[in-house]
Amino acid sequence: MIFRASSLGKLMTTSRSKTDVLSVTAKSYIKQVAKQNYFGYQNQISSRYIDKGQQQEQDSIDLINTVRMESYTKHIGRVTKDYLSGECDILTADTIIDTKTSWSLDTWPELPEEGINSDYEWQMRAYMLLYDKPQAEVIYCLVTTDPDLLSSFDDRELHQVDHIPGDKRITVLKYDRDILIEAEIMERLQLCSEYYDNYMQQLNNK
Repeated sequence: MIFRASSLGKLMTTSRSKTDVLSVTAKSYIKQVAKQNYFGYQNQISSRYIDKGQQQEQDSIDLINTVRMESYTKHIGRVTKDYLSGECDILTADTIIDTKTSWSLDTWPELPEEGINSDYEWQMRAYMLLYDKPQAEVIYCLVTTDPDLLSSFDDRELHQVDHIPGDKRITVLKYDRDILIEAEIMERLQLCSEYYDNYMQQLNNK
């Protein structure tokens, strides 16, 4: 089984059992993926927050380019290695960059410590492994929300942010590659793949 980089945080959670490496969270996620593949369906998760992240990703990239005076472009191309697969947002000579478009001024992490997220860190470690890069960045971006995504109940002042200087609207978290952690990742993914195969076998034999 090949797992997506975005799911690594769930798969790497620590088990409370002394005899079982895989956590309840990891097993639950693997079972969910197996059932979707077995029965041929997908859970479609949708929200205004996700919609903004998808629809305004280029706005975030443009903001980063303006602040850094760069010409980053959206990376296209999925990479697969053994049990892991992923497609990063921006790929440079030595760095993976993943953009996170915040919903509003109220939800945007203004300081790096406010944006710490273990799922995002695992995702970056997956990307560094896949793309063979020494560094990765998660960049939270605050851009004006498309009015079509807002309702009459939303406070427009929290969504219209173009008056704020660009360098004050990005928050960067940096990660360095760790080969020892990558070894743990690959060992865990092998166990996850074996658990997936076993669960699929149970479905087949039911």
